[in-house]
Amino acid sequence: MVMLQMARFFTLVLALVAATFAADVEQTSSGDLTITPIRHGTVMLDFEGKTWYIDPWSQVPNLATLPKADVILITDIHGDHMDPAAIAAVRKDSTVIIAPPAVVQTITEATALSNGASTTLHGVNIEAIPMYNLKRGPQPGTLFHDKGRGNGYVLTMGGKRVYFSGDTEAIDEMRALRNIDIAFVCMNLPYTMPPEEAAEGVMGFHPTVVYPYHYRSSDLAIFSKALEGHPIEIRLREWY
Repeated sequence: MVMLQMARFFTLVLALVAATFAADVEQTSSGDLTITPIRHGTVMLDFEGKTWYIDPWSQVPNLATLPKADVILITDIHGDHMDPAAIAAVRKDSTVIIAPPAVVQTITEATALSNGASTTLHGVNIEAIPMYNLKRGPQPGTLFHDKGRGNGYVLTMGGKRVYFSGDTEAIDEMRALRNIDIAFVCMNLPYTMPPEEAAEGVMGFHPTVVYPYHYRSSDLAIFSKALEGHPIEIRLREWY
């Protein structure tokens, strides 16, 4: 009875979240994967009774009212990705935080995962994928995101492979990805890449579904146009 009541409560919480943020449900070999794009680089996933956050951010309205995290993945040291106040708002005593070593210098309770490494948590395989700039930076000779500092991630959930690019340009490591079912790909200048470059990167690994995210004022019509004729479902969400 207690377990049934908890399940009903969890379902109600998810319904309330879905009423605020549009959620998509994917079928996997281990049950439903609920994907909730929230804002900027913040995404929430619900899978097998666990809630996962990617880059929770304090500018999300009513962040503290959302379900608490079982796992938080952080991509980079910039404040819209590594946000201690946002982490505090969604974490609980048992929350596990995974982050690149550069983030662990500040979020010291996090577990470090370096580019190219992987780990398994709650039955989900987590791969740390490089994310970095090739040419864009605040001034000549410096880059906004140095190679090796931040992580993109590939999560394997019930056979579904979900990729989060983090802040990156269309790097070789992105193009080399394979068997990606769902991809979240950034596109915002001057920090990452324009929509046409993002589309070029996506064509390199051909996910089944792609969400443009962390796109600010980018013209998503350019991204969609560039992918015409490719069997890739583009999911556009108004989430900044």
